Amino acid sequence: MSFNHFTEIIIKLSATKKFIEATEQIKSYVNDLDRQTVIEIVKDIGTIPECIEASSSSEKLFSKASDCILARCFSELGLPSIAVNERGNSADIVARSIHGYTLVADAKTFRLSRTAKNQKDFKIDTLSNWRGSEHDFALLVAPYFQYPNTVSQIYSSALDKQVCLLSWEHILFLLVNNVAESDTLSLEAVWNAPVRLARDTRIAYADRMNCQFPYINQMLCDRISIPVEKFNEQLNNCKETIRSRGNYELEYLNTEKEAITALTRDEAIYELLKSKKVLERISTIEKFVSSL
Repeated sequence: MSFNHFTEIIIKLSATKKFIEATEQIKSYVNDLDRQTVIEIVKDIGTIPECIEASSSSEKLFSKASDCILARCFSELGLPSIAVNERGNSADIVARSIHGYTLVADAKTFRLSRTAKNQKDFKIDTLSNWRGSEHDFALLVAPYFQYPNTVSQIYSSALDKQVCLLSWEHILFLLVNNVAESDTLSLEAVWNAPVRLARDTRIAYADRMNCQFPYINQMLCDRISIPVEKFNEQLNNCKETIRSRGNYELEYLNTEKEAITALTRDEAIYELLKSKKVLERISTIEKFVSSL
């Protein structure tokens, strides 16, 4: 089972099923995956494939699939969790610990072709609101190398709103090292990172906008008693995975470019009309007007 096959299933379901039905099938599919396949998918799930059209039904389903994968990850970490079908004003993912606490989480994915991201892309305020008074912790899980690597408002916002910033690479590290909560191990200290960081006297007020990951990486490794050097080794491996994925996406886009440049004038006009749904919109208006 490969990530590419997982992507193919998402595209097929989005084309043949309504969103709610497709979501239920994705949930069942993810729940039936073996642990090693989940790990393999986690390596790539943070990057939206270019073969999935932007703002399409398949992109919406891919986002929901990433929620399902993250929920499954929490379950593998010993925190039974669910991915909520319809968001409304509630969290995407809710997990409960045997140690009595609960957390809400949001899975974020980005394209390699995505330009610079800003604070609203990370939904810090929304996550804080989802936690409310009912849950203890709020987590954002996004690709490690898609977070700002120097100074950003999202870091100070995460401290102010007490939202823990993690990455798919952190989740992967926990999984490959067979970490799971038990009677003798709680991951509460990891999820509580923003509170601990805010209290750290080494971090001056002026530093609150600096990248938090050197601290978070150390906190996570200390909690599970693994040297932080091991995490850094994994990050280097993840860079190679991203480079390989980048080459794959470039190959896809270059193939698309060649196909487009080979179109005749009439074919190009038709494809442009189709992409803008001009003919579909004309038909819809004509049907409505004729029904009056």
